[in-house]
Amino acid sequence: MRIIAGEFRGRRLASIGGGRRQSLRPTSDRVRESLFSILAGHMVLNGARVLDVFAGTGALGLEALSRGAKSAVFVDNGKSARDLLKRNISICDADGRARILDRDAIRPGINNGAPYNLMFMDPPYGRGLGEAALKAAVSGGWISEHAVIAWEEGVNVEIPSSFGIIDERRYGSTQIKILEYGA
Repeated sequence: MRIIAGEFRGRRLASIGGGRRQSLRPTSDRVRESLFSILAGHMVLNGARVLDVFAGTGALGLEALSRGAKSAVFVDNGKSARDLLKRNISICDADGRARILDRDAIRPGINNGAPYNLMFMDPPYGRGLGEAALKAAVSGGWISEHAVIAWEEGVNVEIPSSFGIIDERRYGSTQIKILEYGA
């Protein structure tokens, strides 16, 4: 797994390996490349404040930083994921622009800072966790009005009425929905 484009282009991210880390399912390079082409077309990357929930390896948030995002916060409460996140942030020399929050994505609490305008969600497939995380992000003040949400899921999902669909694609068993909050 590598960073595809931008400032960190070509950097190989830390390998998932075996054991508990095998439960992590990083977005494939092909799907990530397509997702970022869509986002670039909507001009949401440059200067973005990124919230990457169910962050896993951090590949989505790090790709966004590589392509011009201002900062990224990675939310994951798994020890293996946090260890990988630390390594991958270091590999990309992104320590000054990246922060890890040890929180449950479906119960992140109240955001005490400025809201984020770009959110990535790659929850475990088919468990309804994306819907719960999106609701928590809204109620906790984590995302701004007109924020763009890139949601990767393996099943069809219910989109809350406060979100509009900007784009949607399917890549084998993976579905990507690009949403706008308040649209």
